[in-house]
Order: sequence, then structure tokens, then C-alpha cells
Amino acid sequence: MTKLDYVYASATELLTYFRSDPDKILDYLEAIYDRIRKVEAKVRSYITLRSREEVEREAENVVKRLKQGEDLALAGIAVAVKDNISTRGIRTTCASRMLENYVPPYDATAVKLLKESGAVIIGKTNMDEFAMGSTTETSAFFPTRNPWDLERVPGGSSGGSAAALAAGEASLALGSDTGGSVRCPAAFTATVGLKPTYGLVSRFGLIAYASSLDQIGPMARTIADVALLLSVIAVHDPKDSTSIPRNGKTDYYFKLEELMSSRPRLRIAVVKELWRGLEEDVERVLHRILDRICGEHTCDEVSIPITRYALPAYYIIAMAEASSNLARYDGLRYGLHVDVEGRSWIEVFTEVRSRGFGFEVKKRIALGAFILSAGYQEQYYIRALRVRRLLKNEFDRVFKRFDLVALPSMPIKPPRLGEAITDPIKLYTMDIDTVIANLIGSPAISVPAGLAATLPVGIQFMGPPLSEEKLLYAGALVEELRRGAALKPPI
Repeated sequence: MTKLDYVYASATELLTYFRSDPDKILDYLEAIYDRIRKVEAKVRSYITLRSREEVEREAENVVKRLKQGEDLALAGIAVAVKDNISTRGIRTTCASRMLENYVPPYDATAVKLLKESGAVIIGKTNMDEFAMGSTTETSAFFPTRNPWDLERVPGGSSGGSAAALAAGEASLALGSDTGGSVRCPAAFTATVGLKPTYGLVSRFGLIAYASSLDQIGPMARTIADVALLLSVIAVHDPKDSTSIPRNGKTDYYFKLEELMSSRPRLRIAVVKELWRGLEEDVERVLHRILDRICGEHTCDEVSIPITRYALPAYYIIAMAEASSNLARYDGLRYGLHVDVEGRSWIEVFTEVRSRGFGFEVKKRIALGAFILSAGYQEQYYIRALRVRRLLKNEFDRVFKRFDLVALPSMPIKPPRLGEAITDPIKLYTMDIDTVIANLIGSPAISVPAGLAATLPVGIQFMGPPLSEEKLLYAGALVEELRRGAALKPPI
């Protein structure tokens, strides 16, 4: 393999190669670091990049384990981890000055499972501060750029993970998804992002934004690689009270192969309210791929009028939970520390939060505190929870008749840097088709559908809880239909 072959090969291809010759893992990691040296200054995917020497030492141990006959699901594969997922001994900042120097003393459960499977953590990827944003521009350190067009955003909040994959700086990645934060950057970078069923992947070690919505999600360049990564991290965890009890692991890669072999016919719902307001060229790409899917599977249009309230309900709930979760950063127990001698608690608290949080985070905390304040909780928060329940009921009815719902991932092409961040309406309405899955706890996946004016467009599938196998199957069908399309960025 050439160095470029190494960095853009799928994880499944690499694993076959490594099992026959474990020493090739070191050649592969050398190619990854060479690629990072060439493109990272342009893309800025990583906040913290581990030293090549340290990573190679870990890899040598993986090589040894393979030679001793261990069956390692991700032997030697380079994984990028979003910087709100705890990594023992590796700085974890949430892209915030508040946690700029925080080094966790433990691994998140998902990271622990990666290490046990032989994966190698390359570094921690850039993100919107505390996962609040859809462009990876609210990072306290620097914006990440889209490898498809360096003047555009990669989406967010897991933009660093998606950009690292698209630019060939990692083979697999972990993101987190609160309202589309895995699926948005996947759509904008022509990668695959899966938001699992709430509770399928442990949230232990994920630094919270909105606890009832947050979920760690696998990201990769192919459906098979996402299935492989999900198989490793989807395990019941007693440390997470929301973790779904189950026995052992599910081999999603094997299940995907079974479905691709048997080719069952899917029943797909198209919710007409969720296909409005698309950019014209984005709509053309999506309808072209959807028409081909519907030529082989059963598709019917349905109407769910209450979806118009999903976005405001989501932001009310998310901001309320953020206000509560981020209250812990008071300068005494957590986060940025300042001089406290001779000062009142209010003075210290005010300075820490003024200096430690960026504008977007402050805005969401303030709105969340207002939403939860006396006299307004019933008017806003309780009503939003009722909308959430009604949405769940409506989609439960749809999922009794259909296997999946097909919808856009993003209604627009990737905005230019600075374009959405200065327009709150544009910034928030980008999530209009992704927030529903988080509100109702369902799994959803974004898959590359093609290119509009040389920029990636993603199609999304959403299913009932624990329908990841069918989502991966639908994604693989899309992948199969657009085979041959150039989905490697020009960088």
C-alpha cells in the first residue's frame, strides 16, 4: 500500500491486512502521522494530538498481542476522539477555556472499550464549546475547516472528528450527538455518522451538555466501519444509569452482512413536513437518491404536523439542561481557577464564568436559567416536555407501519466560515431535521448521498429504538447506489 492508500483505506480492509502481517500497523501509523503533518495546519481537526512516539509504543504492544493470537476487533486502527469524551492522561477541554488544562484521571467507557479492542487513540478533536453549536466555530481555540472547501465549516459540534476522517487524519472517530452533532458534520464532510438509540452506548465519561439528549456516536468513512465501531462500544455499562441492560455484545458488522445478503424489502416513511425548506441543489441530490431507494423498497408519504414544534422544544429542553449541568463550573470544585483571597464567592463565581465560557455557552446558560425560573418553567419547559411526548407518540405510530423514516440530514450545503455563526436563526434551524431523533430517543444515521456544487450532501434515516441494524442496512444500500462517485475531498 502507498501512504495515501493507508490513510483512505477502510478499517475493515486494514484489519484484514494487519491480521496477516501485524508489523504493517507501524507503517500505517507512520502514514497517518505523515498525512497529519501535511494537512492539519489547513484543517485544524485536533485540539490535542498525541506524540507519534507515544502512539507507536502503544501500537508495538498491539502488534505483540496480535502475534500472541489475541483476537482484537480494532487492532492498530487510529481513532480520533471528540474532546468532550474523557481520556485518561490526555487533555480533555470541551473546546473551552473553562477546561483548558483538565486532564481526566479515567477513561470514558467507550474509550476503555476501544483500547481493549486494540484501537489506538491519535488525539482529541476540535468541537463547538461544550458541544453547543453546529459549525465548530464556537471552539475557544480555533475553528475547524471543511476538507472539501477550506473556506467552509465542517458542521458541528463533532466537526473535528468528521474533518479528521475526511482529510485522512484518522480511520475511525467518536463524536457525541445532542441534536445532530454527529450527523450534521457527517453530512457536510461526506462521512457516515450514527446517533445510536439513547442508552445503547454508555455516557459514562462524556462531559454533559443535555443529559436526556446526549449520546456518544460512531463516525467513519463507510457504513461497514461504523458497524464495526458500534459493535465495540455498544455494551451495557452499570456506571451509566441510562444504559440499556443486555447480555454481551451485538456484532453489527455481521448483522449488516446478513442483511446485505438476504436483501429484505424495507418499508420507508417520508414525512412531508421534514422535506420543506431545502436548498434547491441539495433537494435535487436527495430526491435523486431517494427515488432510487424507493424504486426497490416500499415508500409512502406521511404527515406529522407536530414536527413544526420539534426545534423550539429541543432548544428549550437542551438549554434548561445545559444551565443545570454547567452550574458545577464555579471555580472552586470544577474548571478554571482564579485568585480567591479576600474575595466573595459571587465575585469569584462571576469572574470564572465570564472568563471561562464563550458567548454561545453563556447565551444558552442564561436562556436555560430563564426557562427554569419561577413563573416560566410551566410556560416553556413543561410545555416542551409535553411536545416531546407527543412527538414520541406520533413516531411510535409511524414505526408500527414502517421500518424507517427517510429525511434530509442538513437542509443546506456547508456554510462559509462566519456565515451562520453571526445569524442565530440560520445556526439553529440547521438542526431542524436532526433534533427529533434525540427528543424521542431513536437511532438515526447520516450517509453521503452525493455532491451539490462540489459540496457533500447527506441523507438521513431514523428508526424505532434498537433498529441500528436496519439503519446500517439502509445506509449500505445508499452507499451501493452511489458507488463510483468521487467522495474523497480535494485537499
